[in-house]
Order: sequence, then structure tokens, then C-alpha cells
Amino acid sequence: MTAVSLSDVLLPAMNEGYAIAGLVVLGWEDAKAYVEAAEETGIPIILQAGPGCRKHTPIPILGKMFRHLAEQASVPVVCHIDHGYSIEDCLEGIDSGFTSVMFDGSSLPISENIDKTAKLVEVAHAAGVSVEGEVGFVGYAAGSASATTLPEEAARFNLETGADALAISVGNVHLKTEQTTNIDFDALRAIEVATNLPLVLHGGSGIAADVRARLARDTRVCKLNIGTELRMAFGNALRRSLLDNPESFDRITLLNPTINALKHAAIEVISNLKGR
Repeated sequence: MTAVSLSDVLLPAMNEGYAIAGLVVLGWEDAKAYVEAAEETGIPIILQAGPGCRKHTPIPILGKMFRHLAEQASVPVVCHIDHGYSIEDCLEGIDSGFTSVMFDGSSLPISENIDKTAKLVEVAHAAGVSVEGEVGFVGYAAGSASATTLPEEAARFNLETGADALAISVGNVHLKTEQTTNIDFDALRAIEVATNLPLVLHGGSGIAADVRARLARDTRVCKLNIGTELRMAFGNALRRSLLDNPESFDRITLLNPTINALKHAAIEVISNLKGR
């Protein structure tokens, strides 16, 4: 299987009533585990390199790693730059083999967000790369508060950018360690009426599994980003490995047990979004 674009997996999901997991990668072990989980379920995934991942490992290295895993996989895999806060981040991703980029212009005035996203779309589409944008602002559990997406701004973005997917804010919050998020389904429906793009929810770890399944089945949300709960699974597995191997100083020995733990955690996430 070769790497695929975001549109390749989101359009079928949107039309057939399921969602794809955008899985946040921080290193080799979790990326490998997520692809193994995708193969075991037979369901495509999106491997995501966010700002933390890119700060730790250069984008060109991540591009090669993601593409290697995608091209060896038996299911479609999207190689995605998550939260590109500058056009330069996104362009470097395109040049490094990523098949999808997210330009996060959510902190900008809507006209500037639209203008920058539209210019990126021209370059990305010429390279066969998909673009995700964001309207509204998805806040953080211990940081900035959210700003709900306005349907009229979402409609403008939908009409004027040519983007392939739209991330929205309807009660979802980044970095929540407990599933306590209350999705505003009325706000979501208003955005659905105003747009026709595949919709994305960041902060999926804070959304209960049954609500994630409902979103996948009954709404146009067809991508949910999952990071925190998988990082927690990794941390718990690594702590167990350190206890089980008190004399070991070999990083491969210590890290290998995290792969299986992450694979099983990812299988649950992926399978939950199968929809109807």
C-alpha cells in the first residue's frame, strides 16, 4: 500500500458514516504500533506529526519514517502534519513527503486565515497533498479557552479556500486526561448546514468513546484526533517495563513493550469509529 492523501480516506468516511483516527506520533514506537493496529483492524489511519514531535525530530526525518511505514502497510495510511502554525512548516512537510498538512490559522482574523489557507491549498494540491484548516479555536485543558466555531465563518472558509477538511470547535478541548468533554451538537449541526467539507475534531481523548462513535455514525465529523490517551498508554507501559527490567540500560529492551501496549490501545480507538 502506498501513502494516501487525507481526501482519499475522509471522503469515503464522510459518505459512508464512519470516521478515521488521527493518531498523534512522538516517535518510532508509537508510529509502528499505530500501523500494526490499522493492519489488524483493516481500517485506514492518519499518522500525525504535531509541533512537539517536529520539535523533537526534524520534519525530513519524520517524512521518511512515516512514508516507510505507510508504503509497507497493508492498509491506507495518511502522513499528516498536524498544527502547522506557519506556511513554512506546511511547505517543509510537503517537500518531505507528507501527503497531508494542517495549517492552523485559528488564531488569525478569519480573512487572513482564509487567505493564507487558500494560497497553501494551491501549492499543496499541485503536489497531490491535502489541506486541513481550522475555524474557531480549540482550547487546552490547562491553557487557553476555546472559541466556538461560527457557522458563517465556517461557510466562508468552506467556500473560499478549497481546503479538504475543516477542524472545528464545538466543546472539544486539547490535552484532556479524562473523558469529560460535552460536545455541543446544536453548534455542530449549524456548522454542518453551513458547509459541505469533511469535519474534524481535535481533542478526541476528552470525548467519551460512545460519543465518538455517535459522532462518527451520525454526523459529518469523519476525523477525530487522539493523542493524550495514547501518550498515557505509552507512559504506563514504559513504567511497567522499567519495573520489569530493573537491571537493563538498553533503550530498545525498555521501549519494545510499549509497542504492543500502544497497538492494543490504538485498536480500541480505531475500531470505535467504524460507524454504521
